[in-house]
Amino acid sequence: MSMFQALGISSELSQIVQATGINNPTPIQEKAIPIVHKGKDVIAQAQTGTGKTFAFLLPIIDAIDPSKEYVQSLVVAPTRELALQITTEAKKLLSQLPDRKVLAVYGGQDVEQQLRKLKGANHIVVATPGRLLDHIRRGTIQLNQVSTLVLDEADQMLHMGFLHEVEQVIEKTPPTRQTLLFSATMPEEIRKLAKSYMKNPHNIEVKQRNITLDDIKQMVIETTDRAKQDALRTVMKGEQPFLAIIFCRTKRRADTLNDALAGDGFLVDTLHGDLSQAKRERVMKSFRDAKIQYLVATDVAARGLDVEGVTHVFNYDIPHDVESYIHRIGRTGRAGGEGRAFTFVAPKDQNYLSMIEKGTGQTLERLVVERTNPQKQSLPSRTNNGQRSNRNFGKPKKKTSR
Repeated sequence: MSMFQALGISSELSQIVQATGINNPTPIQEKAIPIVHKGKDVIAQAQTGTGKTFAFLLPIIDAIDPSKEYVQSLVVAPTRELALQITTEAKKLLSQLPDRKVLAVYGGQDVEQQLRKLKGANHIVVATPGRLLDHIRRGTIQLNQVSTLVLDEADQMLHMGFLHEVEQVIEKTPPTRQTLLFSATMPEEIRKLAKSYMKNPHNIEVKQRNITLDDIKQMVIETTDRAKQDALRTVMKGEQPFLAIIFCRTKRRADTLNDALAGDGFLVDTLHGDLSQAKRERVMKSFRDAKIQYLVATDVAARGLDVEGVTHVFNYDIPHDVESYIHRIGRTGRAGGEGRAFTFVAPKDQNYLSMIEKGTGQTLERLVVERTNPQKQSLPSRTNNGQRSNRNFGKPKKKTSR
């Protein structure tokens, strides 16, 4: 008996999971799957990257009755990217179960094409709140027989202002449904939502600490706002990532940095909420296919992104809370590989850095990019005990005679 079977997953689905190369369940899967399988409500506090998607997808797929052609499970996600990612994972699992169907419903798609797909059997629907409500109002999707409702990244839906829409969606599902709520943090509004719409939920909490501390080498680049872009270029050239995500605070800063890096010949593109859905999908396909090496992104656009092969994360703008920091650097250091995360810190950012170090329980290694002449830069590192060790990024300096 496989470890997934021991959690209650059918032997057929367990074999499909193992065929994808996954043999051992993660802590969130170990804790959540048996409870979900029993039909109980669950509140799970877990970061992206802990395996939470399979924690709800596996028991949901097992519970599907293929003979009933209505929506049996609904997954609500805050962004198109996350909805597509969940759908992709579901389709991988369903590749050997062709009688069970999943459909992604999100804004930016061709409406007529979406309407045609909704007319067929769709046992699992993965949707963003706005487009889902649009279909509910049109009468093109019925949720009155949904047996399981999943609210994924609930805190992000709150931050994006979707809480009212989420409540409207919940009201369209049967009161007898099973509700699963997954969230990285638990703000008071999310707790109120759970209290209003869930029945004696089981609380599960899985910390991200092991991933943060053990699988990712974290460093701080001490710089200034004026020198930050040059410092980033120096580290990029020295590190030579396979794939890297560069986080910016705003869409405008992401566009500005993207244009500057593209002008320097870097294989780069940008991802943020102002892009059309078609453009966002093209950018993500290029990144997943390694046709571009660097993705310059905002937090909202990159929420929930899980791209295989991301070796580096660059916090060009320091995050303003610990949860965002953990979320960002969690894009790397996956599947047993060591990731590397660089956070660029100007003097005015020291309070945020102190907060991150306190929240993660560690002191991050400081590095300083020093311009040795207008053409070359080197990066001496300063260890936490104050010692310096020279570390050059890019080609070594040539010796010159005086």
